[in-house]
Amino acid sequence: MSGHPITEEDLHGLVDGALDATRQAEVTAYLAAHPDVAARVESYRRQRAALREALCPVAEEPIPPELQIGRLVAARRRPAMAGWRAAAAVLLALGLGGTGGWWLHGLAGPAAGGTPAGIAALAQQAADTYAAYAPDMRHPVELRASSGAELVAWASDRLGRPVAPPDLSASGYRLMGGRVVPTPQGPAAMFMFDDDRGTRLVLLTRGMAADQNAPMARSSQGVVEAFTWAMDGTGYSLAGPLPADRLHPIADEVRRQISRI
Repeated sequence: MSGHPITEEDLHGLVDGALDATRQAEVTAYLAAHPDVAARVESYRRQRAALREALCPVAEEPIPPELQIGRLVAARRRPAMAGWRAAAAVLLALGLGGTGGWWLHGLAGPAAGGTPAGIAALAQQAADTYAAYAPDMRHPVELRASSGAELVAWASDRLGRPVAPPDLSASGYRLMGGRVVPTPQGPAAMFMFDDDRGTRLVLLTRGMAADQNAPMARSSQGVVEAFTWAMDGTGYSLAGPLPADRLHPIADEVRRQISRI
């Protein structure tokens, strides 16, 4: 035994298969002696499996021809190609990394014909942001709740408007932290919450060019539900793997707190 205490990072590392053999044995022995913690780790495993099952069909989609590396490289070498198009293609290939970029196609920006706009786009972005960061067992947030003042100042500065995470402790969720994420409509602030039993929620907020005031609407993507609305030019979307009847009251509480700011 190493003598080092078992941390939350060790628990997530066990679920993620990231521990060496010695540490894995220590954590396994600890769980055998602490059934309450073992139950929490099992909930992490179930959530991971549910997300994998929900997102597997998206991950297995073929890469569109316009995003295939060979075509992008060939396009880059053609002098006749407009400069801005070539630059965009190369940046897409390098920045999104082929298959990974297509897996995050919901964040890639508007396309012609039927692409969601307004709160529909925000709802999709919240679901995509949840899929990208909530399963991350190591760095789901960039600034933790302990740096709350810095997080609020950073997000407000980037969005050009005051934003702050709600207090969801009465609903059983604590603030983990957050980060600023890109969207086609500009920066958005992501705040992540956790119920200490493996269930995470994401609140995404950004400025709205369309649907500047919109009533709350429900949407779903696989196991992820979202409730999205807009007030006074700012949009909000709360997303997570809860049944709609459980997520809706929490979204109502978020809206109630925000309306008092």
